[in-house]
Amino acid sequence: MLALFVCGCQTNDVPTKPNVVLIMADDMGYECIGAYGSTSYKTPNIDRLASKGFLFSNCVSQPLCTPSRVKIMTGKYNYRNYDFFGHLNLSEYSIGNIMQDAGYETCIAGKWQLNGLAYQDQIADWNDNTRPNKFGFNEYCLWQLTKGRDQGERYANPLIEQNGKVLERNANDYGPDIFANYILDFIERNKDKPFFAYYPMVLVHDPFVPTPDSEDWNQPELRYKNDTAYFKDMVAYTDKIVGKIIHKLQELGLEENTILIFTGDNGTHPTIYSQLSDETIQGAKGNTIDAGVHVPLIVSWPSQIQNNSVFEPLIEFSDFFPTLADVVGAELESDGKSFYPLLRGEKYVPRETAFVHYDPQWGANVNKYRNQFIRTLDYKLYPDGRFYSLQSDKLEKVPLPTDSLNTEELEVRSMLEKELEKHPKWQ
Repeated sequence: MLALFVCGCQTNDVPTKPNVVLIMADDMGYECIGAYGSTSYKTPNIDRLASKGFLFSNCVSQPLCTPSRVKIMTGKYNYRNYDFFGHLNLSEYSIGNIMQDAGYETCIAGKWQLNGLAYQDQIADWNDNTRPNKFGFNEYCLWQLTKGRDQGERYANPLIEQNGKVLERNANDYGPDIFANYILDFIERNKDKPFFAYYPMVLVHDPFVPTPDSEDWNQPELRYKNDTAYFKDMVAYTDKIVGKIIHKLQELGLEENTILIFTGDNGTHPTIYSQLSDETIQGAKGNTIDAGVHVPLIVSWPSQIQNNSVFEPLIEFSDFFPTLADVVGAELESDGKSFYPLLRGEKYVPRETAFVHYDPQWGANVNKYRNQFIRTLDYKLYPDGRFYSLQSDKLEKVPLPTDSLNTEELEVRSMLEKELEKHPKWQ
């Protein structure tokens, strides 16, 4: 049964054009954040955001980077606009376009990977360095725009393109610092205008290497050493960057009227094991199980959200597009459901189900998980009929036998079957 949700937030009149900063960590599941109960890592800045904002307990992403990026940027299920891994078709209208058309100053910094670099024989404009501009971003500072990973990495001595130029490389530079500083400068330059900054981070994606705060950074020969032991440092550096952005907003008196969103694009890498209270979580990036798609989502907006709230119902990645459209008063179609009323403390009917269509078209190690699923908070159904209890079988080891379902489970399964029929038949 659907329920109305009204948060305990105190709201004021809707501010004129609130600023928006959307930060998306790369390969970071919910189990990496202290506010979700992680005891493996320290994330004080992100935790503080949660302590005075909204913590969404059940945000469902796609299992892999490009599928998530295409979905979050366009508000569409992957079967509508996903054509190649690492590509977003120029026929799409993105969150950058929404904000730019509403009069916002816009920028993107971090990981792009949407020009189609792996399909240069099929995508004619793979080397067009104005594609971020065409998706609504006035300016950019990006890794993997027209230069592939084989030409330069994202961390030490990074290969970064900024507004049409390749930055001069320096062995002592650290990519995340360059991206973060660009965001900070963008905010400073546009403090008197409404702005939208989209920051798809490169952290904490592998290779797992030292950060400038790691002891081994002082040994240049170790800066490229791939070791999961450095993952903890990378999570800490992610939090440090979030803290810098928060401080900049506070310094300029912009924090009150800025919607700051922190999320992750998919689950953590499978080689990473994290402690969540008394539970050990193995990352499941690429996989459709919970640890592959359960990501953090924390939203701060001090002028409107003045009491911390935990939101248990489902949110999915198609919901960001209509939410940003609502922020600027744009009426646009999408597959998602806006959670803007929730941020405003208004009546909100939570979504009852979340849907994922996942066909990555990228290597056997992830293609083996290609699938669709539809789920409620407690149950999950795949097109082949497998039906799981997510409360008792998070790893989806044993499907619930149809002939042993109780009345409630039969009703849920029937409802999910009908919902699944609204989407293209899985093949």
